[in-house]
Amino acid sequence: MESLQLLLDGFGSALTPVNLLYALVGVTLGTLVGVLPGIGPAMTVALLLPITFTVPPASAFIMFAGIYYGGMYGGSTTSILLNTPGESSSMITALEGNKMARRGRAAQALATAAIGSFVAGTIATALLVFAAPAVVSFAISFGPEDYFALAILAFTAVSSVLSRSVVRGLASLGLGLMIGLVGIDQQTGQARLTLGIAQLLDGIDVVIVAVGLFAVGEALYVASRLRHAPPEVVPVGRAWMGRADWGRSWRPWLRGTALGFPFGALPGGGAEIPTFLSYAAEKRLARGVAREEYGKGAIEGVAGPEAANNASAAGTLVPLLTLGLPTSATAAIMLAAFQQYGLQPGPQLFDHNPALVWGMIASLFIGNTMLLVLNLPLAPVWAKLLRIPRPYLYAGIVLFAALGVYALNASAVDLVVLYLLGVLGFAMRRFGLPVAPAVIGMILGPMAEIQLRRALAIGAGDVGVLVRSPIAVVLLVLSALALLTPLFRTLLARRTGGPPLPVSRED
Repeated sequence: MESLQLLLDGFGSALTPVNLLYALVGVTLGTLVGVLPGIGPAMTVALLLPITFTVPPASAFIMFAGIYYGGMYGGSTTSILLNTPGESSSMITALEGNKMARRGRAAQALATAAIGSFVAGTIATALLVFAAPAVVSFAISFGPEDYFALAILAFTAVSSVLSRSVVRGLASLGLGLMIGLVGIDQQTGQARLTLGIAQLLDGIDVVIVAVGLFAVGEALYVASRLRHAPPEVVPVGRAWMGRADWGRSWRPWLRGTALGFPFGALPGGGAEIPTFLSYAAEKRLARGVAREEYGKGAIEGVAGPEAANNASAAGTLVPLLTLGLPTSATAAIMLAAFQQYGLQPGPQLFDHNPALVWGMIASLFIGNTMLLVLNLPLAPVWAKLLRIPRPYLYAGIVLFAALGVYALNASAVDLVVLYLLGVLGFAMRRFGLPVAPAVIGMILGPMAEIQLRRALAIGAGDVGVLVRSPIAVVLLVLSALALLTPLFRTLLARRTGGPPLPVSRED
């Protein structure tokens, strides 16, 4: 009951005219960037970080949450109309969605994606309301060794699951940890990796890292692979569904929600695995006409994965808000946004800033409704955005990235660091290194170092203190399993003769 009362207070904050405007801006931008291939919610939140310093924290996070949900919505549009997922989590939607569009059923495919996303997002947000306080109550008992083990779990899970290779994931993590070491050591006062540059004594701002690796790196990578042929967009009218489509969609929506939410809450769980499982489950359960249409454009193959996709987004917010643990690239950027405002997600955030947390959660219900209203009638408009020339689009991204970063401190050094990190982000994409582990390593690395030092100080230098807590032991065991999971997948694939299970790649 206390959660419901806090949620009602959150609605009081989210329903103010200013916050409603920020929610509308967020969901509109999120849908826009989800529609455009290669531009995801992580990049958009990163680009907006520098220009939200003057925005109140509650309004900023309402907008960021809208971008996150909107990006999940918009990613289905390119999957269905272009067979080109705007988000990696929309890959499965393209399998049946594009085939539906080519059969003249683009409107029905877009409608079941939009309505399924609304249903799944609403149910998953309701689950978030009740799950978050329970996790907070559990997290209060955490000691330094538990938080260090939690950081190790985040490092290993994200490095192994967000990459096709554990080695590449760990290499990306190592780069992020190294970037996080730049600056003055908080305990000894010694300068580390500053190269004698005074502007680096305070470390590299997380905003510069996020914008450089995501926005500039992606722009350079796309420019290197740019093709000038205009995309072929399938024509679409207003999204709608008939009675038979409703009857075939509502069960996949619910099943997709049940799969997506828990996977989103797991470290490194992501949205790709539950969307794949949802597609496989719906294909196995298909009967009659649905079985005949699978592979040719079955509506169940769009409804289930899209529901799983959006439910996982709400699940991702559980560990982010309650433990300060990002389980996706966008969650890592949102964690950077919290730090930008001097806030640390975790149990204390719920105690010290309940209006911000519950206002943000309440805004998810509001944003979901806004997204449904936007996506159903405006599907033809979003389709036209796919015709924007890529050179203009990515040139604008680089320009706004530079302006935003320069506005932080009016420092030319920041611009040099931005473009160096952009080149690093390009090189990582070129050689198959995922970007998310680097960002998470940079953000969580200093916290893990501090908690490790505290634990060792309490244990008078005895390393055994790191495994004295049952919670720490469980988290470290889960970390080991996260590292071994890809190996098990490979061995299983070789034994069965099939391809390895898909892995999350949210860059």
